[in-house]
Amino acid sequence: MSSRSKTAFRAALVQMRAGRNIERNVADAVSLINEAVDRGADYVQTPECTTLMELDQARLMAETRPEDGNVALAAFTDAARKRKIWLHIGSMAVKVGDRRLANRAYVIAPDGTISARYDKIHMFDVDLGGGESYSESANYQAGPSAIIAELPWGLLGLTICYDLRFPALHRALAKAGAKFITVPAAFTRTTGEAHWHTLLKARAIETGAYILAADQGGRHENGRETFGHSLIISPWGEVLAEAGVDPAVILADIDGTYVDQVRRKIPSLTHDREFDVVVANSKAPSLVHGS
Repeated sequence: MSSRSKTAFRAALVQMRAGRNIERNVADAVSLINEAVDRGADYVQTPECTTLMELDQARLMAETRPEDGNVALAAFTDAARKRKIWLHIGSMAVKVGDRRLANRAYVIAPDGTISARYDKIHMFDVDLGGGESYSESANYQAGPSAIIAELPWGLLGLTICYDLRFPALHRALAKAGAKFITVPAAFTRTTGEAHWHTLLKARAIETGAYILAADQGGRHENGRETFGHSLIISPWGEVLAEAGVDPAVILADIDGTYVDQVRRKIPSLTHDREFDVVVANSKAPSLVHGS
């Protein structure tokens, strides 16, 4: 791991096209992780569903293992230790009950220990029309807590994919001190084409944080099509690096002091005011209390 400064590091995003074979997906991920390190990365992030892209419930349950003794997780902790990097597995399915899974992210330290775990909070239960629908809550249990990982260069806020659509989560992470916010994803092509860039830029600008979003890309073995276009975005909303649709590694140099500069220019994280939402000319009580 290089030592540029106490606040600066090189971030890499690994874009994948994961399939239905865990062993092959892990091998592909490790190969791309090694490429990222060879190109100078200190921190490497993989996308959501790094180890398996599977829509069939029976096969998903049969293929998924608990965290303890998980061969895929062991391969990733070994990779982090061998290459002496901070490795962020964007998510992988882990069994947490007989018929329940967690969509769990892991932040692994350069010594191979697990520094942080985050279970995806918001479940992707949607009907996009045209026969394309998803019910994540049928298999996964939602995480209970927002999580921040401590990196040598600052605090890293963890989110996963559909969490992107909930700005309050990102704001809470930023207000708790996160300078870098992650959005590993398996964004559908349909929603990605419409919303991916706009939402990621908005989260960066709203929080004054770097956004690091590794995505799956292309048509997968299970027939699902994901958007790709993994992005690294500055606190000012500038795109620093972007992938296409195919598997790839993108990199950008990140400096936490720039977050401080942007937040001083636009200190909106300190300008919250409590308010009620009232229907004009109505005798009904206030509908919402917020800030």
